[in-house]
Amino acid sequence: MTSSALIQIVAGCAVLASFPVVGWWYIFHKMHREDRLHTFSTFLIGALAVFPILLYKWLWKYFPDIDIIKYSKNFEHDLIGISGFVMIPVSAIVAFSFVGVIEEVMKQSAVHAVDDGRLSDIDDSIMFSIIAALGFSFTENILYFYTIWAKQGPEQLLIPFLFRSVFSTFAHILFSAMFGYYYGIAHFAKPLLQEELRNSSHTFWDWYHKVFKWKTAKLFHEEKMLEGLMLAVVLHAVYNIFLEMNWTFIMVPYLVIGFSFVSHLFKMKENHKKLGLLLSRERNHD
Repeated sequence: MTSSALIQIVAGCAVLASFPVVGWWYIFHKMHREDRLHTFSTFLIGALAVFPILLYKWLWKYFPDIDIIKYSKNFEHDLIGISGFVMIPVSAIVAFSFVGVIEEVMKQSAVHAVDDGRLSDIDDSIMFSIIAALGFSFTENILYFYTIWAKQGPEQLLIPFLFRSVFSTFAHILFSAMFGYYYGIAHFAKPLLQEELRNSSHTFWDWYHKVFKWKTAKLFHEEKMLEGLMLAVVLHAVYNIFLEMNWTFIMVPYLVIGFSFVSHLFKMKENHKKLGLLLSRERNHD
């Protein structure tokens, strides 16, 4: 393939990948407007967050012991049954749980990278988490479209384009929005809300507090950050496993349930704001 042909394919894939980004960004942008420069930097870092994962995969050639796919094959004959009639290979659970971890960690690292005190309230934390997800999805879609275009031809792109534009990009948005909510709670919950949420937390955090002996504010901050990340990771892993098992029929109800949960979190956030339980332009923790 000549360099000019390569450039044309990449440019074509970038144009295709931009359509879902523009569409989804327009939908969420109407809910909360933000600084353009900060928006662009968040999107850019989210887009670049894919490359450390590509570097990790490239290193598999030289350090095969860090190849998670190779490691997961040790469990390919082990199965887990669900409700007695569905069998899932443990190898899929191991591999795609790990994928969920690294993708969500990288997306949320983009939010951390551009935060530096610039997020002023919980709405900012949710919106910029979504923007980081759009950036990540943009690069990921370019790579998917490029692989299909180069190997099968552009005529095979329609179905993958529709699927990734509607389902995959939306899934990234949902998982990041969940993290954004907890990120906002961790930074902007007033003491009264912190106490309310602590009273409903699990005993695990009591043990965590005893081990690390953190102050109450620090413990609450770490609890909510980890809670949001773990929720995003688990739901992302389940989504990946559904794809691996070719259970496309369950994608719509799964994402509808996810959207309902995010809507629930948004309603809780609005209730917290109306009750004066959230800070704005100041933080409960650095």
